[in-house]
Amino acid sequence: MMRAIGTFVVRRRRWVLAAWIVLIVALAPGAGRVEKELEVVARVRGSEAQAVEMMLRTRFNSPFARFAVLVIMGAPSPETPEGLDVLEAVVAPLDTATGVSGTLSYLTAFDSLLVGAHGGTFVVAGLAPTGQLDAMVPRLRALTAPIAERLGREHPGITLRWTGDVPINYDIRASSAADARRAEQRVLPLSLLLLLLASGAVVASLLPVVAASIAIVIALGIAVAVNTMWPLSVLLQNIVSMIGLGVGIDYALLTVSRFRESLAAGASAEDAAIEAAEHAGVTILLSGFTVMIGFGALLFVSLNELQSTGVGGVIVVGISVLMAITALPAVLAMLGPRVDAGRFRRKRVASNPMEGWWRMWGRAVIARPWMVLIVGSAPVLALSWQARRLSGELPRGDWLPPGMESGVALRDLVRMERSGIVNSFRVVLEVPDSTRVTLPTGWTAVRRLSAAFARDPRVARVQSIATVLKSERPLPMFLDGLPQVVRKSLLSADERSAVVDVIPRDSVAFNALTVMARDFRRMDIAALTGLPGARVSVGGLPALNADYIDLINSRFRGIVLLVVLATMTALIIGFRSLLVPIKALALNLLSVAAAYGAVVLVLQEGHGASLLGLSEPLGGVFPAAPILVFCIVFGLSMDYEVFLVARVAEARRTMSEDDAIVEGLARTGGVITSAAAIMIAVFAAFTLGDFVFIKVLGFALATAVFVDATIVRMAIGPALLKLAGKWNWWPGR
Repeated sequence: MMRAIGTFVVRRRRWVLAAWIVLIVALAPGAGRVEKELEVVARVRGSEAQAVEMMLRTRFNSPFARFAVLVIMGAPSPETPEGLDVLEAVVAPLDTATGVSGTLSYLTAFDSLLVGAHGGTFVVAGLAPTGQLDAMVPRLRALTAPIAERLGREHPGITLRWTGDVPINYDIRASSAADARRAEQRVLPLSLLLLLLASGAVVASLLPVVAASIAIVIALGIAVAVNTMWPLSVLLQNIVSMIGLGVGIDYALLTVSRFRESLAAGASAEDAAIEAAEHAGVTILLSGFTVMIGFGALLFVSLNELQSTGVGGVIVVGISVLMAITALPAVLAMLGPRVDAGRFRRKRVASNPMEGWWRMWGRAVIARPWMVLIVGSAPVLALSWQARRLSGELPRGDWLPPGMESGVALRDLVRMERSGIVNSFRVVLEVPDSTRVTLPTGWTAVRRLSAAFARDPRVARVQSIATVLKSERPLPMFLDGLPQVVRKSLLSADERSAVVDVIPRDSVAFNALTVMARDFRRMDIAALTGLPGARVSVGGLPALNADYIDLINSRFRGIVLLVVLATMTALIIGFRSLLVPIKALALNLLSVAAAYGAVVLVLQEGHGASLLGLSEPLGGVFPAAPILVFCIVFGLSMDYEVFLVARVAEARRTMSEDDAIVEGLARTGGVITSAAAIMIAVFAAFTLGDFVFIKVLGFALATAVFVDATIVRMAIGPALLKLAGKWNWWPGR
């Protein structure tokens, strides 16, 4: 089949290349808009936190269902007349701004909570549910920038900075996109240099880089098109760039190497291109399919970030595979011997200038397989043993990029001892049909629930309609006198639900907030309120984080099983063997465990973390990191296994088992080493950015590829092939 495809591509190469050009022209404009199109809001579909947000929007019509916080520093205290004037100058334009559904400040309620413990104040601005919420952030900043400039003439040093989950998400988008651009700028020249050293020719080195770059552009363009029907996370951009550069160069390098090998053996340009499409194509198809299995499994986790990662990974790997088996053979057939243009070695080389060294190493492995197996396994097993301490919690401390405005504002709130505003819990109490919140039984339930939260030593302030009115009974005259913005925030239109805002103390660690959310959800509401049939739903940012973590933990084992079984099936079909797939899966799991162990030692516990720009150990590596690392590493690790074993299987048609292993190592050792070096450089480039999550992911992937391509595939794998002998291929021929 692959020979037929290769023949078709080569014979009709101009039409094939014209189709690729049309695809690039059609999708490139979308790729240029990717930073503006993809969303940053974390979605946990069907979660309790999301249900609370929906209730606040619909049943309450609350202006503060989603909100941003404007932090004001360097101004007089609002408790003074001068400070009130400054605050009014800030709030008045916000009250009339498009997209702002309401404001809450010291002007609304003369509450000490709205004044910083050590100076400063803040304004809570409700965000109307129109369009993408994060699109409001630049408009809000454009609104307050001239206000800060004008007030700065009388109050030098005054600052107005926005924070909260919406501005933080917006800034993470900008930081993530900037990290992706900088990583690409760093890695492309380095990749080209490594390819030049491996191939010894300029054109042969440029082709994989160009192919990977085109695959990224097309994948991002497709992602923007998909985003119109299925909202995707901005994390996709980093994943597409990272994986696209890695596998795109890998697959293109394999095709180019096989083409040059056939040319060096005396084949014509067309025949060499067909052979490259045939032999490299089979390997690339099987390898690409196993990588896509890992990404495809992420689609079964109902988190938009992980599903977006899966979509981006499947698209960019699929495009890279198609590029390597169609566009590249067409280009190579047109280039012919000119693929060696710019050669700076006197002698034309095939795919691997160090083939002799790899052949010697192959003979050494065949001669002493047990020694190679034991010596190679010991360090990898020792590193893998550390994986048992991996923590999928949110990192402790301040892990936001240092120059991010929303991060600076959040640090200002911490100094004001008011950061609990951003991390508040939105608890919705629903009373039975037989009563209302404005009736004595419902009112008592709200008062008792508010009092129960207030007794929790982790809670700084509780706000409900009962605490605002400070009344033991629901007096209509007091209720009617409430400002509408306050009433809608705390009492539903049908009076069957009430919001209890629970503000945690600043001393509560960020990770402990998710524990609080779970504790609140486990409370015996009927006993606390004295109202049988009453129930609560807990929302807010900490509750959303708890939902996020719980969903990932509940799906992790199922995803692992799905990936392993699907990969096993693909390899059994591809190699017509049982033992080779089992060995490949075991080695893949070993590579994943080694990556986990390295993350524990370096990032989680801080041994050498300063080299990656971290000032302290993370303590946790983000809830999504373990499942992402598994799915990506498991697929990428299979690349090199397929490269090697496919070549061994091809060689044993005319050679003995031992000679076939040596031949497979000799023919693929240089390609695997070169491809791995480039992939390590790609992933390592992403560890230098400010986005800590991508730093964790880049380090884990770089470590996994290094361990896998050096010790696992070049030592442990060949030793196991030797020890199994002809049983590797049972029950096939």
